Order: sequence, then structure tokens, then C-alpha cells
Amino acid sequence: MNKHLNRRTFLEFLGRGSVGLSVVPAFMLSCDPSKKPKDDGPDQNPVSQVLKGIDPSDEDKVVLAEGFDYDVLVKWGDPISDKDQFGFNNDYIAFMPDSAENPNEGIMWVNHEYTDPRFVSAFTGEQDKTKEQVEKEMYSVGGSIFKVKKNEKGNWEVQNNAPENRRVTAQTEITFNWQEPIAGSDKAMGTLANCSGGITPWGTILTCEENYDSFYGEKDFNTGELTRSRFDYGWLEFFENPSEHYGWVVEVDPKTGESQKHIALGRCAHECATVVELADKRVVVYTGDDANDECLYKFVSSKPGSLSEGTLYVANVEAGRWESLDYASQEVLQENFSSQTEVLIRLREASKLVGGSPLDRPEDIEIDPVNGNVLVALTNNIPKDNYYGSILKLEEKEGDHSAMTFATDTFLAGGEDTGFAAPDNMAFDIKGNLWFTSDISGSKMNKEPYLAFKNNGLFVVPREGEQAGQVIQIASAPSDAEFTGPFFAPDGRTLFLSVQHPGETSPSAEELSSHWPEGGDAIPRPSIIAITGSALDSFQGLA
Repeated sequence: MNKHLNRRTFLEFLGRGSVGLSVVPAFMLSCDPSKKPKDDGPDQNPVSQVLKGIDPSDEDKVVLAEGFDYDVLVKWGDPISDKDQFGFNNDYIAFMPDSAENPNEGIMWVNHEYTDPRFVSAFTGEQDKTKEQVEKEMYSVGGSIFKVKKNEKGNWEVQNNAPENRRVTAQTEITFNWQEPIAGSDKAMGTLANCSGGITPWGTILTCEENYDSFYGEKDFNTGELTRSRFDYGWLEFFENPSEHYGWVVEVDPKTGESQKHIALGRCAHECATVVELADKRVVVYTGDDANDECLYKFVSSKPGSLSEGTLYVANVEAGRWESLDYASQEVLQENFSSQTEVLIRLREASKLVGGSPLDRPEDIEIDPVNGNVLVALTNNIPKDNYYGSILKLEEKEGDHSAMTFATDTFLAGGEDTGFAAPDNMAFDIKGNLWFTSDISGSKMNKEPYLAFKNNGLFVVPREGEQAGQVIQIASAPSDAEFTGPFFAPDGRTLFLSVQHPGETSPSAEELSSHWPEGGDAIPRPSIIAITGSALDSFQGLA
């Protein structure tokens, strides 16, 4: 099911004619953010491999295209130290090599988004949940930090008990980076609902709290009452944490585990936080609110390297303009809120008041390394009959990420014609080819209107060569699972990928819809896989 983009869209994808990698995230080159990419684009090292994609699959296994292989790097419950284990439902992955000279060893951060009580705490709903069960669930989310290294055979391995190895969980104390208390406190109990993320130029991780209301509900700020999610985990019965403490972007130092929640970036169901460093060392952070009819944001710092001093904006797509969410300069915000802090806590309400555009679940955001365009995965909006989603292209005025105006267009629309539905996480390889995953929910997978796509997949759109502009499916996920968090090793020869929630629709812990990755009668275990192979190397001109 390899489909072509139309000619106009593909020419837009190529951008302004550049083929050198003029903008590459620092972590793809070395762990030193000051390093500048070399102009060694595809012209100097042409692609020699024609990829043979796969057809959609509904098998309970990872199916890969010819020339690709994978190993399971780590799975839920595996030890990373004598006291810590790898968490549940792994999502975003970041790998930071020790140095440019030693790219085959480094620290890995992994998000853990949510829990399945049937597997994690043996809670079936037939009895009251205990505090001990809740604490097991709290430990299963947040993030894992651990060292990984390539062995002599060329396979990646977790370095158990490395000094850096630790967990950040829903019980880890985390401070707020803000001048005022949040719901009466300067710190929160833990981080949770950790979906996608980003890396700062100074080498820390940004992990994003998405569907936080499943854990501590959401406050109705008009009535003061707490609204419980229909996916409520029951944590409030034992831990009365305020909902306002969640829904933030959290910065984590992967070397120490020290963490802080950044209030200036606003509170919503954050999918990701994608950072761009400007020439003057100020930063721009793009983030999306992953819910139907919610918005796209960017924060522009006023000082170099600051995630607290600056202005948050929301995208008015119709006008092609970034609308300020600054309380002091927006009369409509002054009429409806008491302070900048309240604006940031009630971000969804504030964004609509200043003209933010409702979008179709803005999820991952990536910066095109060739032309600097911003790509936004809009997964779908089923209540509006948008089942397949699209990838939005946003081009800042004159290529300036701090600009206040922009142009948008649909880069790629999902559907049977293009061979994918519900785009989610994205990544660019070292040659600027776009890779992305799909996120058809388990309850809708292998049913109409998604029947043709079967299980969720991994796709690539080549930038050059005879397959340029095609959407090629490279992998299919196990039953009920989705691929998340694609992240390339610095040399491009490994693609780390999360396999999240296999067996999610299992009727019970005894009646399973998946047994991946161990097979037999084993329970399903979310895991990270390391994809390698001759096809991956040749595709990037590395063979």
C-alpha cells in the first residue's frame, strides 16, 4: 500500500530547494548542542537502496520490511538497577550519546504514559482498589533513565546498575518553576500521563503530561467542583492531589533525575515539546494539545536558555497569526482571569478567547531539518467525521521561528489513497527523510473505516531517489499496539521505537488478545525495540 504524494505537495515537502541538512537537532550529531551540522546532505551521499514496503498486517508480531531487523532492548518489568524496573506503556524515547567520539554508549530517557491495572496491579474491578495497588500503578508511570551500549556483536544492551539508572514516577517530588504557588504549593507529587517530549539545547529532557485527568480529574473552574474522567484510575481515594498540579511540561536532567514543571509553557494535554534555539540563544518551544478541537502553541523566551521568562502564543491558523496569551497585554484575558498564573492553568479557555484555532488533535511536532518548516501531526477528529487525520505544514515568516505570522498547508492527508490513518509521532533521519507512526485506537483497529489499514504501522516518506514522495509502510505493530517515540541513534544505523499497549483490548488478564513479545501464553509487555538492518543503512546512504 505504497502511495504517492501529489506533485505539488511533494515539491512543497522539498522546500526551498535546499538538500543539505541545514538544521539538524544537536542530539543527532553529538551530545554537544554547540556543534553545527555539516553540509553533507543527500547529494554528497546518494541513497542506493530501493525500499520494498510491506502490506498492512493484523498479525500479533512486529512485521518488518525486507532488509530490516529488530531486537527487544527492554520491556516492562525488566530491571534497570537493583531497586528499579522499567515502567509500563513506554512512549517517547530520547537517546543522548556520551560524546561525539563515543556515539554507541549513552543515556536513554523513556516516557511511561499510563497503566493497565489488570497487568500492573492485578486490579480487575471486581473489588475495591487498595492503596498498595494504587502505589504499584503510580510507580509504573513517569519515566525511566538508564545507560545503553552497543555490545561487540553490534546489539544494544541496557547497562544494568549504571550510576545514572533511576525512575521518575508519580510519587517523585517535583518543583514548579514559577514565581507563584500552584494550587497552594510550590511542588507536585510526581509526573504522569507522559506522552511525547523533546530535548533542550542544554541536554535536558522535556516530558509532557497529556491525559492527566484520568488520574486526578479536572477542576471545573466555574463551580469549583472536580470532574472525574470516565477512565478514572481511582488514585484520588488515597492521594488527594489537586488536578492543577498536572498537565504541564516537565524538564528532567537525565544525569541526576532532578525535575521541574514549567508553568510558562501552559497547562493542557501536552503531546510534545519541540525546542528550537535561535541565533541569540533564546528558545522557541512548540507544543500541541492532543484533544479534539484543541490548539497549537509556541513559547518564545525573552532570555537565552529560559523556559520561564517569555511569552506563550496560540496559533490562529485562519489568520496565519500567533496570538499572545500575555495577561498584561490582552484585555479579554484581564476581563476573564485574575492573573497570568490563572491564564496558564486554564489555558484551553484562554486560548479560545484570544482566537486560537480548534484543530484535529495536534500531536507530535517536528522541525524539517532541510527547510525549517514545522510539521504537526493532526491525528483525527472523529466527532467531525475526520477519521484519517493529516500532517500540517506550518512555515514561519522568513523562516524565523520567533515570527508572529505564518502560512499553513496540508502536507499529507491520511486515507486509503495514501495508505495510512491517524498520524502520530514523527522523526527525521540523518538524510532528512520523514518517518512517522500511526495511532488507530485499539477499539477501532481492524474495523471500519480503518479495516484496510489493519494494525498500526511505521511509515517513511523518502526525500529523494526514485521513490521520492511515496508513503512506504516499513513495519506493522502487534495486536492492539501502536508504535511511538521513534528516535534515531546519532549515526542513523538504529531506530529506537516503542511498542506501546499490546493486548490493550484483552477481555481479561487470562483471555489475552496479544502475547507479544514473549509469545506462548505470556502476558503482553510494552517494550522498546531497536530496528537495524542493511536496508536502513542503504536507505540513508550509509552502506
